[in-house]
Amino acid sequence: MTDRPSIDEYFLEIATVVAKRSTCLRNKVGAVIVRDKRILSTGYNGAPRNLEHCLEIGCIREQNNIASGTRHEKCRAVHAEQNAIIQAALHGASTDGATLYCTHQPCILCTKMIINSNIKKVVYINTYPDTDSLEFFSVAGVEVMNIPISDFA
Repeated sequence: MTDRPSIDEYFLEIATVVAKRSTCLRNKVGAVIVRDKRILSTGYNGAPRNLEHCLEIGCIREQNNIASGTRHEKCRAVHAEQNAIIQAALHGASTDGATLYCTHQPCILCTKMIINSNIKKVVYINTYPDTDSLEFFSVAGVEVMNIPISDFA
């Protein structure tokens, strides 16, 4: 018997390290896009480039008592999945056929970007109160796996 993590566990653990860079006060989320066992890009949730982070000015969602999974437009942060896709695009790394590893189940906004990025598999640790995203993935033919951290920590 070995303690060697599976490939999915390995990249999920990397996503948890990426999440440590998050500047969100509510959820620290990390994402890693991988193809052929090679990292194409990473992303974490935080304010857009050159804007103040929530760590510095506070969270508009907390200030307005906005529930998790709702009113995505009322968030200063670019989501981890979005940042990973943006970084891949900026650096010319095609996401075609890739796998996205994420600390949290993608929201519906990220789900639509993932589908249009032609990412074929999504593996995540924590569930999210947005079941529409799972239905979108199913209809679009994107494979989805939930691996709770307790399964490999």
